[in-house]
Amino acid sequence: MAEKFSKRDLPPVNIGNMDIKLNFGLFVLNVLDVKFGLFHSSIREHSHSHGSYELHYIPGGQGTLVAQGQRYSLIPGTLFMTGPDVAHEQIPVASDPMAEYCIFFQLLPGDSRQIINKHSHHQLLYELLINHPFWIGQDCEDLMTLFNMLAEELSAKRTGFHHAATNILEIIVTRVLRQFLEHDASPKAADIPLKTLDDSRLLTIENSFLYEFHSITLSQLACRLGLGIRQTERIVQKQYNLSFNEKKKQSRMSAAAQLLKTTDRAIHSIAEDTGFASAEQFSHAFKRYFGMTATQYRSRHHAGLHP
Repeated sequence: MAEKFSKRDLPPVNIGNMDIKLNFGLFVLNVLDVKFGLFHSSIREHSHSHGSYELHYIPGGQGTLVAQGQRYSLIPGTLFMTGPDVAHEQIPVASDPMAEYCIFFQLLPGDSRQIINKHSHHQLLYELLINHPFWIGQDCEDLMTLFNMLAEELSAKRTGFHHAATNILEIIVTRVLRQFLEHDASPKAADIPLKTLDDSRLLTIENSFLYEFHSITLSQLACRLGLGIRQTERIVQKQYNLSFNEKKKQSRMSAAAQLLKTTDRAIHSIAEDTGFASAEQFSHAFKRYFGMTATQYRSRHHAGLHP
């Protein structure tokens, strides 16, 4: 049974612009972000690009995770991983909103000169990440103590804090993967992507589609990345197997669906919030995407039917 922590006492964690890479020999975990949040509203359905993962730890509060169409209870001590193409949404309980520590990282190739031992711990961890992009369970490795240590190092910024923070993150990830491994004793091998975006660009793309889906343009994204239009198009296609317009449409429709399921707002209001010029334009796009009108989608959800 996980110890219950007072959400008021949970320390914030933010690595800012620190460059942190966790070297496991056969593979490297490139840590792009570490953050703490208290959720009073839902995090809409979204998924990550190739080679990108989020490790989620819930130290307090309650909610529901919807991943790949399945619902899971989130309680203190819940631990879950969401990898590439795993569509997921988090819905907090209004009376007891969730607190969460989240580590966002990229899986990169390690030292190709190393001799691969299929029975080594690093090989098993690597295969587990590749073959199990989603996993959920309860923490039994006292992760809260480690997050407290991490928060203290990052806030105090004493001599050697970067090295110490890196070591703590490596311990956190190792303990999480070890718990994953105990739930699957015989992972199977698969290929790892050989090329990835650099740190800031990948994070910029993920956040643009997650938070600015209503207004982001290809030229704006290209400008933020410091790249040309055509190069930006190729990168988005490579990361999501979708064109820029297709990925933007997916993000807008996901946001619209969440608003239809969780609010009673009028269609024209949802259309405006998701970046459409009119309710008519939104309704046409929504029906073409989901195969039903927005009103039908809301009615089916309220009736307990899966759209």
